[in-house]
Amino acid sequence: MKTWHEIRRFPLAVRLLLVNQFGVNTGFYLLVPYLATHLTENLGLSAVVVGVVLGVRNLSQQGLFLIGGSASDRLGARGVIITGCALRTVGFALFALGDDLAVLLAASVLSGFAGALFNPAVRAYLAQEAEERRAEAFALFHVFATAGALVGPLLGSALLLVDFRASALAAAGIFAVLTVAQALVLPAREVAPSRGTVLADWREVLGNRAFRAFSLAMVGMFTLENQLYLLLPDGARRATGWDGAAGLVLVLGTLAGLAFQLRITRALGRRGDRARWIAVGLGLMALAFLPPVLVTGTGGGGPDGTADAVLRALPVLAGALLLHLGVMVAQPFVMELIPGFGRPELTGTYFGIFYVVSGVAAALGNAVVGRAMDAGRHGDAAWLPWACCALFGLASALGVARLRRLGSLPAPPEPAAPATAGEAREDRGAGENRKAREDRADQGAREAREVREAQEVQEVQGGTPA
Repeated sequence: MKTWHEIRRFPLAVRLLLVNQFGVNTGFYLLVPYLATHLTENLGLSAVVVGVVLGVRNLSQQGLFLIGGSASDRLGARGVIITGCALRTVGFALFALGDDLAVLLAASVLSGFAGALFNPAVRAYLAQEAEERRAEAFALFHVFATAGALVGPLLGSALLLVDFRASALAAAGIFAVLTVAQALVLPAREVAPSRGTVLADWREVLGNRAFRAFSLAMVGMFTLENQLYLLLPDGARRATGWDGAAGLVLVLGTLAGLAFQLRITRALGRRGDRARWIAVGLGLMALAFLPPVLVTGTGGGGPDGTADAVLRALPVLAGALLLHLGVMVAQPFVMELIPGFGRPELTGTYFGIFYVVSGVAAALGNAVVGRAMDAGRHGDAAWLPWACCALFGLASALGVARLRRLGSLPAPPEPAAPATAGEAREDRGAGENRKAREDRADQGAREAREVREAQEVQEVQGGTPA
């Protein structure tokens, strides 16, 4: 309940963006995880064509974050967010209505480009609206995003009992509702005039050595966070012999986020030094891949399979909980620091470039982990992918720690010191007493002035005052 109370303390624009992110992730995960199955089984496309369609969608999003970030800076985040959601509505509707390859490719391009538009724009808008409460806003943003990533696949699985088109149209409907809500409710903000060209903006951001170093140090965070959808679910399935164990990885994270995310961010934020907490969070993410090593290479089954499966699930779930905890510690402060690397007018561009790096990192990291998974299975070294992930996290933690020692990271926005209830009463009482004294002084001055005027009149008339 405290989390919901805190949400109400944010401006309406921030609250809408939180709901927006829940809807975005719900709509996305309602459709995209089942797209490859639809293309192969329902439409009969070859694996090569399916790979092209999915690759075009991913490239359109990850490769064009830069465009979305710059558009947010120059045209205003609000319009870019609305346009992005509208384009994804059209793109997802095309997946439902079109079977032709040209239509599928158009749907992929539109839905991918839509994500490239609204992802950096939403974060830039959120950073500007939340001001000194950025870390808390991004903490809640992460909670809503995680909840949407959990609800989406569940809803998609239910709609697939009808058919894929019902799932795609539902996803398009969610984005249509978000588009209308943003157009009606999201306040417009004045856009600062641009000082140069878009290329000059990109050169300025890419020329920021501290930002480049920080973005590269975050490669480990994005690589490990992606293992919530690759390595950890696979480890849970293999350890227990139960496909449903994979879902527990996400359920656990969603529940932990709802219960603890805002409390963790607020408690750590009061102690300052964001870079230290980012490094600690990355260290926790690295440690998360050690407990599952205890059950790698084992499997469920046998007469006591259920009881054994529960025991084997515990190390994997402990690793998942540690990973979620590391993300909860690090991610809000990462998002909080990004706008501080440069001019406020380039906030969207900074987020755009940061997410280009993260997209490339996630792709390369998943490829490395996937290769390690294959090598581990064939070479009797099931521990190999877990060790790779632990090393990724450790390298990122050390990278951030070094940047902290060098003083390369920006300071967070200065928080406004909130007054306690007692202080507020004292201030209010002091204000009331001061006002009463001022009123009495004014009254006394008026009375003295009236007496002097009466005396002057009587002197003129030759009389004396009564």
